[in-house]
Amino acid sequence: MRRAYGVLCSVLGIALNVLLFGVKYAAGVLCGSIAVTADAFNNLSDAGSSFITLLGFKFAGSRPDADHPFGHGRYEYISGFVVSIVILLMGLELAKSSIEKIIHPSPLESGWLAVGIMLAAILIKLYMFFYNRRVGTKLGSPALKAAAVDSLSDCISTGVVLLATVISNFSGLVLDGWGGAVVALFIIYSGIIAARDTLSPLLGKAPDPELVNRIEKIIMAHSEVVGIHDLMIHDYGPGRLIISVHGEVSGEEDIYKLHDAIDRIENELRDKLGCEAVIHMDPVDTNNERIAEMREAVAAIAKAICPELTIHDFRMVPGESHTNLIFDLVLPHRFTLSGEETSRRISEAVAACWPNYNCVIKAEQSYT
Repeated sequence: MRRAYGVLCSVLGIALNVLLFGVKYAAGVLCGSIAVTADAFNNLSDAGSSFITLLGFKFAGSRPDADHPFGHGRYEYISGFVVSIVILLMGLELAKSSIEKIIHPSPLESGWLAVGIMLAAILIKLYMFFYNRRVGTKLGSPALKAAAVDSLSDCISTGVVLLATVISNFSGLVLDGWGGAVVALFIIYSGIIAARDTLSPLLGKAPDPELVNRIEKIIMAHSEVVGIHDLMIHDYGPGRLIISVHGEVSGEEDIYKLHDAIDRIENELRDKLGCEAVIHMDPVDTNNERIAEMREAVAAIAKAICPELTIHDFRMVPGESHTNLIFDLVLPHRFTLSGEETSRRISEAVAACWPNYNCVIKAEQSYT
């Protein structure tokens, strides 16, 4: 269904944009308007963008193969990024033509024809915006969302050209070049936003906090799991998520029962979120009061440095001369201190309270 919807939206976009290009180009030539002509070529670039989106959906729907075992879903991100680059290039070309028109203005010849055509174009583009946005949101498709943004930018840009044409018809002022320049700036801005939104998933952006919360709630709803950490969400395209996480379980429980519980959680994540999940079991000592006390004490020391610091995999290894406190330290993003400096401060604070205790810390960055 996803592929069918994507193909339908792309084909519709190609047909409507080619139609708008032909009508606008004819009106621009008849009126002598650089803004209308440039707006026509903007629609032609949109038709090319829809064709690129069509290719993206066709390739993204291909089955996994030996070279790409996780599928080809990221083609949607790539096609969306290419669309944004096309938008940027068209905006720059329009800006160049508009500046030339500002420097060398010429009056419009038959502005009312352009007015009628542009009113019809705005209505068509509004329809395309709402349609692409609805389907793009339903499918979670960056490419269709980029196409929706592009359609909205076309409405605004055509509206600016329309306003400039009406003012020119009534006042005699030649605002054609200025209208084209405003349109160009808006198109460039829209291209930058679309590029950012489609490039981020390819670079491995942080997962949606709402998705992270849903994953945590599903896992922690099972009594066998006492804590989770090292959650990683791998995005291989819309609808193609792979989750890996460490689940802390009691070391005193039956290993077979725990394994069965982990299997049930993985299946629940697959059913509710449509993702593949791999959960690594970390056994912890839940009955040792001293370990629990020291874990809470060390966690409090870490939070005194930064409330967002967390620890996990906490163990105590006693020796003849000292006791090692072994644990992992998770650093939040935008935290100014290095892992080494933070570990040193925690170690010094622990040694000041418990001289015979030594901290062995592994500092790591949060993945969510």
